[in-house]
Amino acid sequence: MSDTKPFSELIDFIRSETDRHLREMDLPCEPSYLYEPIHFALKGKGKRLRPILVHLSGRGFDAEPVDLMHAGMAVELMHNFTLVHDDIMDNDHTRHGQPTIHKQYGINEAILTGDSIFALAQLMIGQVNSIPAFQVFNKASLSVCEGQAFDLEYENDPQITLDQYLNMIGKKTGELLSLCAELGAILGHKNEIVRNEMRNYGMNLGKAFQIQDDILEIFSDVEQMGKSLGSDITAGKQTIMTILAKKHDGWDQIEASNEDISSKLNRMRTFFIETGIKNRAEEMSNDFIQKANSSLLILKDDHRDTLNQFTESILNRTY
Repeated sequence: MSDTKPFSELIDFIRSETDRHLREMDLPCEPSYLYEPIHFALKGKGKRLRPILVHLSGRGFDAEPVDLMHAGMAVELMHNFTLVHDDIMDNDHTRHGQPTIHKQYGINEAILTGDSIFALAQLMIGQVNSIPAFQVFNKASLSVCEGQAFDLEYENDPQITLDQYLNMIGKKTGELLSLCAELGAILGHKNEIVRNEMRNYGMNLGKAFQIQDDILEIFSDVEQMGKSLGSDITAGKQTIMTILAKKHDGWDQIEASNEDISSKLNRMRTFFIETGIKNRAEEMSNDFIQKANSSLLILKDDHRDTLNQFTESILNRTY
């Protein structure tokens, strides 16, 4: 189906409709211990990239708009569930431009909030009435949890390789975008060949996205990113920057430094630029973008053009 709206207007429309549906979810007020944090979590200024991808994928396959909205809402809820729990595990204090749930309400409330948001995601994907959609949704949910487990397992382990890192981000970030792209094909009743290409598109896009996130966590700012900066590296997490930095003299001293986070970030920025690590990471992100785009060759011109523009917006993002 061809879209008459310019790309930027289409993206703004899907985002605003997703935000509206999130605001208008029929949730009770009591117990406030549970529902107040849920409302707080869902009003954060998220980019809504995942539901946008569901819509862009499915519109080109003539999927029913109501199914796309339910599926897009489901993946956004599942994404928010992971963020609430990840923020607890990572002890992050800022998310989507506001305090994290555990910072605002407490750890117990945050755990319960995350659990409940995932239950809401299950109810939402159930509205689609598609067994394949339900199956891939839950498979991706488990993969995201596996990715987070690897993320925690790899903390402060200098032996982690680039391949292990790429496998981790494939599960933690790639699987969710892979799900979004495939859901559009499923809801458009496409065959396994098309579904597989859309999965590959989302997976490579997700890897590029996470590598960019690792870069931006160092080179962006809190206001742009809407979350804490430098927290992953200072917590000993393995990012594309730390993986590449291991090969360069001087990284050990910076990593072991006890200076304040602002000073440490400045030293890291200088180090990553001077050693070429930032450029190398950007090249890797671009390589995954190219792989993602190659999977779109199976699509009709107008559908491919729309998704290419989405890919380009990912490549050029600043937060």
